[in-house]
Amino acid sequence: MTSDIPAPPAETSLATALAAGAVVLDGGMSNQLESAGHDLSDELWSARLLAEQPEAIAQAHLAYFEAGANVAITSSYQATFEGFAKRGIDHDEAARLLALSVELAQEAARQARNKGLAHPLWVAASVGPYGAMLADGSEYRGRYGLSIAELERFHRPRLEVLAAAAPDVLALETVPDADEAEALLRAVRGLGVPAWLSYSIAGDRTRAGQPLDEAFALAADTDEVIAVGVNCCAPEDVEAAVTIAARVTGKPVVVYPNSGEVWDAEARAWNGRSTFTAEQVLGWQESGARLIGGCCRVGPEAVASIARTLTSA
Repeated sequence: MTSDIPAPPAETSLATALAAGAVVLDGGMSNQLESAGHDLSDELWSARLLAEQPEAIAQAHLAYFEAGANVAITSSYQATFEGFAKRGIDHDEAARLLALSVELAQEAARQARNKGLAHPLWVAASVGPYGAMLADGSEYRGRYGLSIAELERFHRPRLEVLAAAAPDVLALETVPDADEAEALLRAVRGLGVPAWLSYSIAGDRTRAGQPLDEAFALAADTDEVIAVGVNCCAPEDVEAAVTIAARVTGKPVVVYPNSGEVWDAEARAWNGRSTFTAEQVLGWQESGARLIGGCCRVGPEAVASIARTLTSA
């Protein structure tokens, strides 16, 4: 695969960009794939398409880049060796699919540059929580009954594969539990790739019930972590969390909430109405958010609004 338009200089790291100002994240991968007609009613969720229709994933990334996103989050959130093994996919093939998730986002960035998009583009390799592999809603509860050491052993192998695929950053995302965050922070050491850590929260606590100031403090002195924050939460919970994250860690803050609708894990359906508006991002930015986008049910149109809002500001 070749590109006619060069990538941004290697020295233009995401950390450098965050120090200079706001950077736009993409939106939900699953809703973009579903809007294109793909069935994701599977335990592997969007990760199933890595094996079956990888071109669909690249197109979803491209749609967000064209909408104004600077960062694409890969489709590896629910991709694990254990999850693939349940579907009869062996270790080597699972490793190939994990690496492919990064390559597809990189290819979408190349296509975007070939189309003349001039804004900087980066790829974030998604690392979802242990509960995402279980596919039973426990990613919104945490407290799996595993030790920190056991969680570290679960996460490290796929982190190694994803890091070897050379993403710009590792997205340790939708983490419901400070214990799992500690395991992930241990697991990223020595990989040579920066990371961000974002919790899934309810109010001023993690989904597992820990105070956010204690949860964010875990990453304060971790050199690998270039941003901390929240994702896959209600938009109304973001601003207070941003303030806490910025105060406790002194790092740039990452935020990408859901649309405001509520996920019913048993029915596997979204309920309620959207409460997400692009104007909310100005308050988040003022509180310390620098990496801003959307998660579930936030599509390219909303990301375009975020980009316009931040540019105007």
